[in-house]
Amino acid sequence: MTDRTARAPRRRQAVAGRCREITEARWFAVLVFALILANAAVLGVETYSGLSDRWQQGLRTTEYAFLAAFTVEILLRAGAHADRPKDFFRDPWNLFDLVVVLSAFLPVIRENGTVLRLLRLARVLRAARFLPQLRIILVAVGRSLPGTASFLLVGGLLLYLYAMVGWICFSAEDPEHFGSLGRAVLTLFLLMTLDGLGDAVRAGLEISRWSILYYASYVLLASFVLVNVLIGVVITSLDEARSMEADEEVPRPAEPPPAGAQPPYTGDPALLHARVTAARRALDDLERALADAAPGTGPPDRPAGAARPVAPGG
Repeated sequence: MTDRTARAPRRRQAVAGRCREITEARWFAVLVFALILANAAVLGVETYSGLSDRWQQGLRTTEYAFLAAFTVEILLRAGAHADRPKDFFRDPWNLFDLVVVLSAFLPVIRENGTVLRLLRLARVLRAARFLPQLRIILVAVGRSLPGTASFLLVGGLLLYLYAMVGWICFSAEDPEHFGSLGRAVLTLFLLMTLDGLGDAVRAGLEISRWSILYYASYVLLASFVLVNVLIGVVITSLDEARSMEADEEVPRPAEPPPAGAQPPYTGDPALLHARVTAARRALDDLERALADAAPGTGPPDRPAGAARPVAPGG
């Protein structure tokens, strides 16, 4: 029983080592990336009804081949963490790959063609694993979500206030654009992109010359201030994502040994002899200290300062 218990970690380490040699090889990354691109091309071919009807059986067989290849890939990645399974689930890319691949085997999803196509399309996003710049952008987008939520809250409040003001001032003369709160919000949302700004300003001037203040202040706040704030949030997140990527690529230096610790033994006989000599000297100092603290308790057969006999081979 003890031998089986001892062999299990060795087997896991051997499996992890072999799988790690495969998954960390450059040819493996190139092959998986090529499969992802080929899968994306097949998805594009299926959008043409004529081609999909003519090659329906071949496309289905190709899809099964892609699914088998991606399943083998995720099994190899899991096998590379056989000696430390928790590390596999700590990597968000591994979790994403696992969900995308395993979802295709669920009966409920396989019967729903729309959900299955979306999951197959999600495989294309796995290319970010092999493209560092794309991975940085995705991480930056994720880190910018809290700031983006605040931006959306402020932008929604600004839209609501200006829509209510526009409805109060222009609903009677311009019901097509400001006849209700919904139409006013839609009009102002399009103006945020400066689409149709000239026509809106001309229509407003026909109603009142003071409408120029309304449109100018809205464009200044919505199209310049808020958009620049959003750009600043995204750029900050990109810098943070680049720093995180650089920290992961640079290996951490080994921690220095604690003060007083002996250097690791490297098989040098001179180092071993120095360690034995230092240990004997320490024992002699300890015996001398004990003899001084309690007279008569020291070793009777030799003086406290006498050298110990050298061990054979020392």
